[in-house]
Amino acid sequence: MPWSPLPDRDGPAPRRVGEDLDTMVRRFGGVTGLATAKVFTGWAETVGPSVASHAEPLALHGSTLVVGVDAPAYATQLRMLTPQLLARLADLAGPGAVDAIEVRVRG
Repeated sequence: MPWSPLPDRDGPAPRRVGEDLDTMVRRFGGVTGLATAKVFTGWAETVGPSVASHAEPLALHGSTLVVGVDAPAYATQLRMLTPQLLARLADLAGPGAVDAIEVRVRG
């Protein structure tokens, strides 16, 4: 069925996609869509290009960031840097956006 406009001109006003995204993300226990986007798009800047070439954010479950790394050595490095990374992510995405980091070695 092709799209057609609503017949009632007095129907609901258009809404910004970000509003709905924020509602959906919060419903699933996450932070706002904007904070989530900042975490994923600002990752390389947060950890630096060298670490970013071996580690990437995979998911944000609630306020736990799941990061995949390509070697156990990077997992160890990220675990040791967790307090600094959490502080940087708070500056980037806001307090409480990420309060834990779970590191997984990708196979």
